[in-house]
Amino acid sequence: MQFTFNSLEEEIIRAIREVANDLHLDAYLIGGYVRDKIMSRKTTDMDVVVIGDAIQVAQRVSNLLSASRPSVFKKFGTAMIKYRDVDVEFVGARKESYAPDSRKPKVAPGLLRDDQLRRDFTINAMAMQINGEEYGQFLDPFNGIEDIEEKVIRTPRDPDTTFSDDPLRMMRAVRFASQLNFTIDPVTFGAIQKNVRRIKIVSQERITTELNKIIMSSRPSVGLKLLLYTGLIEVIFPELYALKGVDYLDGHGHKDNYFHTTEVLDNVAAMSDNLWLRWAAVLHDIAKPRTKRFDRTTGWTFHGHEVVGSHMVPKIFRKLRLPLDAKMQYVQKLVRLHLRPISLTKDDITDSAIRRLLFDAGDDIDDLMLLCQADITTKNPRRMERYLMNYELVKQKMIEVEESDRLRNWQPPISGEQIMSAFNIGPSRLVGEIKTAIREAILDGEIPNEFEAAHDFMIQKGIALGLEVVNS
Repeated sequence: MQFTFNSLEEEIIRAIREVANDLHLDAYLIGGYVRDKIMSRKTTDMDVVVIGDAIQVAQRVSNLLSASRPSVFKKFGTAMIKYRDVDVEFVGARKESYAPDSRKPKVAPGLLRDDQLRRDFTINAMAMQINGEEYGQFLDPFNGIEDIEEKVIRTPRDPDTTFSDDPLRMMRAVRFASQLNFTIDPVTFGAIQKNVRRIKIVSQERITTELNKIIMSSRPSVGLKLLLYTGLIEVIFPELYALKGVDYLDGHGHKDNYFHTTEVLDNVAAMSDNLWLRWAAVLHDIAKPRTKRFDRTTGWTFHGHEVVGSHMVPKIFRKLRLPLDAKMQYVQKLVRLHLRPISLTKDDITDSAIRRLLFDAGDDIDDLMLLCQADITTKNPRRMERYLMNYELVKQKMIEVEESDRLRNWQPPISGEQIMSAFNIGPSRLVGEIKTAIREAILDGEIPNEFEAAHDFMIQKGIALGLEVVNS
């Protein structure tokens, strides 16, 4: 197996070779770096296994390259350095053993094969020696090359033991299948199903990291479907699992909202790498199970699921250890508004309705419209054509209103301070009432979004409320 390295990689490998030779230790490139090289995937992470003291090698390589000071983890015999844009992790070859109630291994020194055997999957267990007389030797004891060619995820050891020892590997199996568009070997797949409840011993942060990587795949539906079929999604994300299934009454059924969600997510992924927009796709219908009702005239309904769903977002973010900041508020907003653009086409689209949409969405209007487009998944060609035509109609109307009214990220032309000065009053309910009246008048098209018109309206409103004009 021949590898091609760029100049930066060659510089790092030369330094490792020099240090390892000087210390009379064997060093190997291993793991994801070797896999990605074989698959011609871009990577900036190098994994190096040393038969001996990996921390000493890392420290001396760092000095030789004038790289960052190594981050050292003595308990595991590992160290990491960053050199320019590359993270290089050094680990001493080791054996691992696990207690039933923990995924933290007991570690003992080992040989290269021991280290390869402890790796999660065959495609991550390949190695290449980078020093000594065997420089360039490729070592693939578990046929990782064949599994890459066959596009299959398989464990080096008995998969039941692999997943019982470290249940996070079940999430990693799904993640690699999703990222690489591989399948999971049937025996390996069965072991995930058998050990699915073991995932509960893994920290939520580690689970969510893998979930985010699945969501950021080029076709995240692959991962979400595997999470469903293995049983993992029911354990790690029961709110999403609840979308699965179709109910029938009086001959009326509804679409399977789990698979609809995977379609919407794929549609968003084809247009955007924004993780939080993708999360909005995941959660846009999350409240449908809670709002599902049957009407004998119209069939199944999910009235208000967008509002209920937006209220569910903070609890889900908190549970999954996702950030409780502006990112969460962004997802919450998109979930709340995701029906608005298309619903405008049910009646004549008024300028007022468009103004309110622009006002409520603010700078996130483009992402909202992208989510709405992605949400069109009907398989009926005529219905698809009609939905897309309505979508374009709303987009065009938005452009027209935006050009004339400038409502994106809108700020009222009259401030609370100006209201208080005009009527010589302090902070009060009346100030808020006048501000709200000005905003509503602009959104309803009664007055233009301009200072003079808003000022005249303020004076009239204040007088109507019994206030005396002091500074006009």
